[in-house]
Amino acid sequence: MDPEFAAIIEVVIKVLPMVVMIVALGVGGSLLSTWLKIKNGYPLQNSWGMPLHKKTDQESIERIKLLSSENAQLRAEIGSMKDRLETVERIVTDQPLRLAREIDQLSIDKGGRA
Repeated sequence: MDPEFAAIIEVVIKVLPMVVMIVALGVGGSLLSTWLKIKNGYPLQNSWGMPLHKKTDQESIERIKLLSSENAQLRAEIGSMKDRLETVERIVTDQPLRLAREIDQLSIDKGGRA
């Protein structure tokens, strides 16, 4: 047998158990991770992070509709609150004389109409 070939075989025999052990630990870790996900109710994903089984049940669709409508209502409420806050900021930062004139003008306008 060729001495160079014998040296290569010797290196392979020394390294092979470590390679097998590393591969076994990787596979075992992946299996353990998948088992824990299944046990605790997490959705399974493919290698790209996409769910394997998409949930499109009626309950999820209704929940999305409900949350969307609630979101629209909250956005409208925030818009009206911004308008009110703008008015309050204007009142607080205006000069007192100008504010008094506007109040007087409003009272005169009401008095004139009545």
